[in-house]
Amino acid sequence: MTTQTRPIRIVRPDRIAPGERQVAIEAPVAIEVDGLGYAVMMMTPADLTAFATGFLLTERLADEPADVVAVEPFEAEAGWIVRVALSERCRGRIHDRVRHRTSDTSCGLCGIAGLEQLRRPALPAPRPRVTPEALFAALAALRAHQPLNAATGAVHAAAACDREGHILAAFEDVGRHNALDKLVGDLAIRGRAVDGFLLVTSRISFEMVDKALVARAPLLVGISAPTTLAIDHAAAHDLTLAALARGDSLLIANDPYECFGISGDA
Repeated sequence: MTTQTRPIRIVRPDRIAPGERQVAIEAPVAIEVDGLGYAVMMMTPADLTAFATGFLLTERLADEPADVVAVEPFEAEAGWIVRVALSERCRGRIHDRVRHRTSDTSCGLCGIAGLEQLRRPALPAPRPRVTPEALFAALAALRAHQPLNAATGAVHAAAACDREGHILAAFEDVGRHNALDKLVGDLAIRGRAVDGFLLVTSRISFEMVDKALVARAPLLVGISAPTTLAIDHAAAHDLTLAALARGDSLLIANDPYECFGISGDA
C-alpha cells in the first residue's frame, strides 16, 4: 500500500466543505546490513528490494548486484525493516561506516564520517547518444508513469529512458534519493544498462549525480536546477547534465562531450 485516504476540509472563497484525499504513505524503513543497523530512511515503503540493492550500490557497500546476497523486507510495529546480507568480499565495509541515521529522506551520504569521504570512486560517464527531441519526448511521457503522484501530488519519480526517449522503467517515492535508488537497484538486478538517460523530478544535487554515476548513466536530466557541487561532481566525471527541464525548453549545465551545440537564436 502506498496511499491512505484521509479526511480534509476544502476551503473556497464562499464556503468550506468536507472531503477526502489520497495521501502518500511515509514510513520509517530501517536498513540492517549483516545484522548491523546502518540507516533509517523516511520513504514510501514499496519496491524495497530494488531500493535496498540500489542503496547499497550507491553507498559503495556493494560493487555489483551479486554482492547483495539476500534482501528480506518485513513490516514491524513502528515501520519497516529491510535485512540485507552482503557477500564475503564486501562484508567488512559495513563495520567501517556503520552508524544509525534518521532523516527526512535518504540523504544519499549515510555513514559518511568526514568530508574527505565525499571523494567516492566513480568511473567516467559515457558519451550521450540522444537528441533534444528524445529528452522532450520523455518529459511529455513522464506523467503517465507517475500514478502515485497523480493521486497524491506528494512524491518524486526517477525514470530510465532509451536513446529515443521511451521510458523503460520508473519508480516513485516521497524522497527523491529513494526514487533514484529504487531505479538504480532495479536496473542492476535486471542487468539493464542506461542506454539513453536518467530523468528525475527534482533538483540535481551532489548525491543525485553520484547515484547516476553508479548507474553508468551518460546523461542526467532534472526538472529543477542543479547545485554548484552537483555540476562540479558531474564535470569531474564527464557526466552530462540537463536541468530545469520543461516541455519546451531545458538548460545544459554540463556538456563535457559537447553533444549539445548552439544553433539558431538563444
